[in-house]
Amino acid sequence: MAGTRNVAEDPLYTDDGTLDIHKRPANKKKTGKWKACRFILGNECCERLAYYGMSTNLVNYLHDRFGLGNAAAANTVTTWSGTCYLTPLLGAFLADSYMGRYWTIASFSTIYVIGMSLLTLSAVAPGLKPVCRGISDCHPTTGQTAALFIALYLIALGTGGIKPCVSSFGADQFDENDTIERKKKSSFFNWFYFSINVGALIASSVLVWIQMNVGWGWGFGVPAVAMIIAIIFFFIGSRWYRLQVPGGSPLTRICQVIVAATRKFGVQVPEDKSLLYETSDAESAIKGCRKLEHTQELKCLDKAAVETDSDRLKDLPNPWKLCTVTQVEEFKSVIRLLPVWASLIAFATVYSQMNTMFVLQGNTMDQHIGPKFKIPSASLSLFDTLSVIFWAPVYDRVIVPFARKFTGHERGFTQLQRIGIGLIISIVSMIVAGILEVVRLNMVRKNNYYDLETIPMSIFWQVPQYFLVGAAEVFTNIGQMEFFYGEAPDAMRSLCSALSLTTMALGNYVSTLLVTIVTKVTTSHGRLGWIPDNLNRGHLDYFFWLLTLLSLLNFLVYLWIAKRYKYKRVITNVR
Repeated sequence: MAGTRNVAEDPLYTDDGTLDIHKRPANKKKTGKWKACRFILGNECCERLAYYGMSTNLVNYLHDRFGLGNAAAANTVTTWSGTCYLTPLLGAFLADSYMGRYWTIASFSTIYVIGMSLLTLSAVAPGLKPVCRGISDCHPTTGQTAALFIALYLIALGTGGIKPCVSSFGADQFDENDTIERKKKSSFFNWFYFSINVGALIASSVLVWIQMNVGWGWGFGVPAVAMIIAIIFFFIGSRWYRLQVPGGSPLTRICQVIVAATRKFGVQVPEDKSLLYETSDAESAIKGCRKLEHTQELKCLDKAAVETDSDRLKDLPNPWKLCTVTQVEEFKSVIRLLPVWASLIAFATVYSQMNTMFVLQGNTMDQHIGPKFKIPSASLSLFDTLSVIFWAPVYDRVIVPFARKFTGHERGFTQLQRIGIGLIISIVSMIVAGILEVVRLNMVRKNNYYDLETIPMSIFWQVPQYFLVGAAEVFTNIGQMEFFYGEAPDAMRSLCSALSLTTMALGNYVSTLLVTIVTKVTTSHGRLGWIPDNLNRGHLDYFFWLLTLLSLLNFLVYLWIAKRYKYKRVITNVR
């Protein structure tokens, strides 16, 4: 197709369709791979430290400084967190269409820093900081509340340009057409998630302790500085990066397929699929995208690639009337991802409980280590982080080689098998959390502890549920990350990564919806409900059982979907 850059013949591009930032094709051997990824991993570690440093304990900040009740604070956090996983759709669109992943990360990081700075000022600056007469006796003004939410949603916007791009940007440093580099890319996703949790470990331990014992100003100021360091890390590595060529608007290409197929509704698709329209060049018509093999699913969309007599009369086919097979298959790839995507929302709902219901449950338990030291309940999430830090290298170095002997698969498990194992572990984590709450409430009833702020039961009984969630993350979240990157068309990888992140957004929104419905239903007729401000008089265990049941039903649906899924196939020559 005229007007399309042939990257194989362009000296500014490497032969795998990537663009060197300094436009020096001779430097391909000196760019990319782990040499570039060390800066990306450092950037991600600091950025996640900043994010978790301000979000892990946010439910307590809203409760103590802004006077929100348990349910209201939990819903505020899950709604905001959900938005953090929804804004990546915007960042991904800009990255895939126009800006590329490098400049999208750089631009949105600036917005991120502004939001973190404003959040810090809201905790320390006179006029922005709520006036407090004692612990949990603060009276924020409308303006102070507005400043807080502006800061939070600037952070949500900033992270939206980073989340969908940084993992894909790291994976871009490995050439899929090179057998050795392709194997290293699978390992990259494990170490990428490992770096996320190193940052989260510092956030959930050191920073949460600072927030609860030193002050919120320092507790938010340190994450702001960490975000600045993250940007510095990112730019230092610029000379070693390989940049993927933006392929133009993926949404436009999807619309073109729909319009072209609709216009040719009455056209018969030929039995010989080689007659469908495709470019004669080795490269596809989409910049930076390899050709995709034709598939038999969704045959109605193949009509968009049927070449009619009127199409043959034109030197330049109208893309709104005639699309290439690769463009059609690109749309099919996204459609095939949607059922898997939908089945991962329940896992995200379970995962969101760590920052809400697990913290509120921990608030009612004995948080002391020895006679003087008291651990904040939000810090228990460090055991989730330690679990990930433990399981990520174990999975990469032990489980994969062991499983490979039995499955014959180069990754040990397929990506969908890996995700499924994580879903099972997440169900077990909810069962364990529910059992702990049953035991805790039994102690309350037997000893009449209803009005005690904390009961004499160690908070460390929560460790198993956090540890299980961490193990589930290593299987499901890393598997999901690799799956959506690998199954995405080359020119839509940021968008598909963003699509996978929206499961976290919807999981948080589902959690908010469930809490709202449960609260409304269980507080009718003057009852306290399952999740009252005094959890000793509630039934948080019922909420955990509800999540267990929903997760189990979701897993059965996932099994049905995964069994029928067919992996993407590209037309390429492996070196």
